[in-house]
Amino acid sequence: MNKAKQRVLLGMSGGVDSSVAGYLLRQQGYEVIGVTMKVWPQDCISRAEDKCCGPQAIADARGVAHSLAIPHYVVDEADQFERLVIDYFSSEYQAGRTPNPCVMCNEKLKFGNLWRKAAALGCDYIATGHYAIIEHRADHAVLRKGLDLRKDQSYFLFSLRQPQLRRALTPLGKMTKARIREIAHSLGLKVADKVDSQEICFVPGNDYKEFLRSHLNEFHRGEIYDIAGNFLGEHDGIELFTIGQRKGLPGGSPRPRYVVDLDPATNRVIVGDADDLVTDEFEIDRVNWHAVLGVGDPGRSFECTAKIRYSHSGTRATVTALENERTHVRLHEPQRAVTPGQAAVFYDDDIVLGGGWICRGEPRGHSEAKGREALNQSATPALA
Repeated sequence: MNKAKQRVLLGMSGGVDSSVAGYLLRQQGYEVIGVTMKVWPQDCISRAEDKCCGPQAIADARGVAHSLAIPHYVVDEADQFERLVIDYFSSEYQAGRTPNPCVMCNEKLKFGNLWRKAAALGCDYIATGHYAIIEHRADHAVLRKGLDLRKDQSYFLFSLRQPQLRRALTPLGKMTKARIREIAHSLGLKVADKVDSQEICFVPGNDYKEFLRSHLNEFHRGEIYDIAGNFLGEHDGIELFTIGQRKGLPGGSPRPRYVVDLDPATNRVIVGDADDLVTDEFEIDRVNWHAVLGVGDPGRSFECTAKIRYSHSGTRATVTALENERTHVRLHEPQRAVTPGQAAVFYDDDIVLGGGWICRGEPRGHSEAKGREALNQSATPALA
């Protein structure tokens, strides 16, 4: 492949990772065009000042693009971000689930809507600063963990479909964070020591409850019960609870109490002991299988390593594909706080086999469908 003829749209967040990614792509012979998404409406600019894709991030990205001598554009995705990410985030909490907005942003925006801009600019690929490896083979792409396992972000890319993966580049996948900062210093980039964001970009202070209070018109009040069915008290909104939560529960118990289940149909919060949080079986829906022949065929079982949240180290599991994009997961070692709404991602060593969204065992009802509505408001743009 003659990379000198390959044009790449690089998503630039204004951080050190995407900045060095631009340099590496140019060194590899690609023609690079930098793009930063503006995801904040004008009336939220003050809240976004120091956030990803906020005004300072746009200024930083523009400065890096100038240093690298690449063109830079700002794309207004505020309406789409509100509809596809923030509305999804809020709806999931209303449905008693704990969302993962970073996965949705990658799928729907960075590797979704942004492709329209890439195509308009004549680009062959979209590139980002993710710490993951995408191998381009003759007939498919393989997603692998990044070399720096402390920074690996393959989990956040599990939902990308093959057309998206085949048009994606992740030049940092085989590098460490320390090396990326060394390169940034050697280039004299002002973002070389910029601190990595550890928060959800649209939630100030990482206080999701306060964000929901400002974003939702109403909370769904209800009652708190223990697993034996005993009434313990009332609560101000099911949206304010997550599985494994300990704070904010009625007192009077000799042992710590935890949220072990949320019932959006009745707005009930169910609490129990630490042991009640442990499970070894669950189901996932909206499964996305990568290029592993037959692995998603109904009735097919295989063993793998499953991550039940981004910070989870992974555990051995037996996975059995079911009908209607659902899959049964049996963990070889029971795990704590398997949480509906989070993603379960499956690995064969460092290769991503696929994944899906943890759901309750019962058939999906009205409340479940309502929470998914924001995810399906628009399909990911088709990539020819």
